[in-house]
Amino acid sequence: MNVTVITKDEHTVVALRGRLDTTQADAVEKEVVEILDQKHSHIIFDCKEMDYISSSGLRIFLIAQKRMMATGGQLKLCSLQAGIQEIFDMSGFSMIFSIFPDLESALNG
Repeated sequence: MNVTVITKDEHTVVALRGRLDTTQADAVEKEVVEILDQKHSHIIFDCKEMDYISSSGLRIFLIAQKRMMATGGQLKLCSLQAGIQEIFDMSGFSMIFSIFPDLESALNG
């Protein structure tokens, strides 16, 4: 799993590439928590190149959402592949997160 952070306007975009599974979850969680600790108010997870997510990966998104809500920040997800979108739908996570079809929509939404 590769995590890249860029800034676009007032948004912090966290691009995820690869598999977010149990073997990668601890390292990714550490990186995400470091990003959250920087008190960004608008974070977008760009999942265009994320090709798998396990329950451990879902937990990372849930941690991020709770932290952002506690600080009044805004968290968005974008560009979920069909299989990952299905996992979010089946787990009920689609109701918890603001999910956009692409980065441009997330930046403007």
